[in-house]
Amino acid sequence: MISIARTAIQATKRLSTLRPLTTTTIATKQHQFSRTFTSTTAKMSAPSANLILDAVKARRTYYPLSKTLPIETARVDEIVKTALAHVPSSFNSQSNRVVVLHGAEHEKFWDIALSVLKAIVPAEQWESTSGKLNMFKAAAGSVLFFEDQDVVNGMQEKFALYADRFPVWANQSDGMLQFAVWTALEAEGLGANLQHYNPLVDQQVAAEWKVPASWKLNAQLVFGGKTGEAGPKEFKPIEDIFKTFSS
Repeated sequence: MISIARTAIQATKRLSTLRPLTTTTIATKQHQFSRTFTSTTAKMSAPSANLILDAVKARRTYYPLSKTLPIETARVDEIVKTALAHVPSSFNSQSNRVVVLHGAEHEKFWDIALSVLKAIVPAEQWESTSGKLNMFKAAAGSVLFFEDQDVVNGMQEKFALYADRFPVWANQSDGMLQFAVWTALEAEGLGANLQHYNPLVDQQVAAEWKVPASWKLNAQLVFGGKTGEAGPKEFKPIEDIFKTFSS
């Protein structure tokens, strides 16, 4: 019994001399060095809404734009696809559709717009109009935003009580998608501006890029390299546009 007790005491003394688990000493014949280990539980900084709000504030309208992009076109496509997949829609209807045009395909879209508008714009206004359209054409690409009307109509039939709201909700979802893509491209260093030449170009766009007849064009986000700073931005007094109540 005495020997067992003595052994236990010696073991306790040895344990008390051990270093904390956060530091270990590794000895070799040549040298000795110390290495510190951190906890296996990853310590992540708390997410902050400021990260999102900073991106929201940084999103601006830029023109003119160049064809030189700070990122690859594949990255542009990745951003658009991610936003398209994750932007919310009413009843998870997922009615948003997108076509991204790069390079010559982008230029083709604006050639269509030039052709369509030349037939209807008064001669005295054509110089100004064509100058604006050629400015968009000089950018790197365009994101075309659509709504699938087959999806909207299907939701109206399935949920007749809300039939009159589904077109509105689809527009809201598309607006969120436009904003998400625009903000994300800005965060990658691109400039962009949002245009609306639909429905004037709808038929030609559908024919050129084999767009399904149920896809209704809503907007075109022109993107490219920034060539200057965004213009000044004015804000309405916050007290005129915001109210809060609590009890």
